[in-house]
Amino acid sequence: MAIDLLTARAPGLWCAETDDKLQCVDVHDETHDVKSFTFVSPDGKHISFDAGQYFMFELGLDNEVDGRCYSISSSPHRRNAITITVKRVPGGRVSNWLHDNLKPGTVVKASGPLGRFMRPTAQKYAFMSGGSGITPVMSMVREFADAAQPVDVIFLHAGRTPKDFVFRSELSNLAERMKGLRLFLLPEDVSNERSWPGLSGRISKELLQMAVPDIAERIIMCCGPAPFMRAAKSIAGELGVPAQNYHEESFDAAVIEEAPAPITEAVEALTFNVQFSKQGKSIEVRADQTVLSCAKKGGVRIPSSCANGICGTCKSKLLSGSVDMKHDGGIRQREIDSGFFLPCCSKPLSDLVIER
Repeated sequence: MAIDLLTARAPGLWCAETDDKLQCVDVHDETHDVKSFTFVSPDGKHISFDAGQYFMFELGLDNEVDGRCYSISSSPHRRNAITITVKRVPGGRVSNWLHDNLKPGTVVKASGPLGRFMRPTAQKYAFMSGGSGITPVMSMVREFADAAQPVDVIFLHAGRTPKDFVFRSELSNLAERMKGLRLFLLPEDVSNERSWPGLSGRISKELLQMAVPDIAERIIMCCGPAPFMRAAKSIAGELGVPAQNYHEESFDAAVIEEAPAPITEAVEALTFNVQFSKQGKSIEVRADQTVLSCAKKGGVRIPSSCANGICGTCKSKLLSGSVDMKHDGGIRQREIDSGFFLPCCSKPLSDLVIER
């Protein structure tokens, strides 16, 4: 029997359902408070992902499962490794731990790739990012660069000062050699670089009209702090960008009470007691409400980054009871089989006891 040597020697593929360990192989500074961390599969597996997706890391600090989501900043064409780029946040437990403790050789628990912030196929794009929100769109730029094909991308990145721009040198080099990539760096303050040659200030309608005159014809990919994205979305709408052409990513999404779907009076009347064993708290949750939305209102602490069952940050152990969970990839089947669920997208079917 003939053997295809290339196939025989090819590494395995990372499985998002079963693989959950990554090994750090490189750490390097991007700015004074931003570092990039590169990981590989300890088993040498290739990791397939789409530019714009992220991994959730569970470091088990203080013996608590407290996941954090970090976008992949590397190119999806380089499947032997993934890179995340993390800003040190004052008081941020996970970001500070990563900056102070994560070294090459360290193995961490991680799940992914996750997320739906992937660019649709189009002829023309406008990438807009603020601060560390550059990471998912940087993955898209690197993807274009690796493909070595002409593109039509206008990339506007905003930051506090020129020294805070992540990937500044690389972006400048890419803009010089990539046909069709136009780069605009927008610092809010230039006091630490008085020779700054470009514009400064905040994103505005006038700025976008100048930088992206045909913005209404482009697909917008936006990521950054909530105020930045609110401004970008509002201005884009004013300039004629169709709602379906505007895409944004955020791990700061506020959890708001969802409007209940039409249900029968019998179901609407059902209310269940939900207990949180570690915090010693108990709340009431109706059958048409999610556990997380009521927990937030009731002062129960559950880490969360979205309300759609995508990121998995709120994953919790269900000690008793049952729920109706409508997730979108933020939890694995083996975790469900072990009793875990996502409060953000789960409605109670009985009284519950949750290990939180």
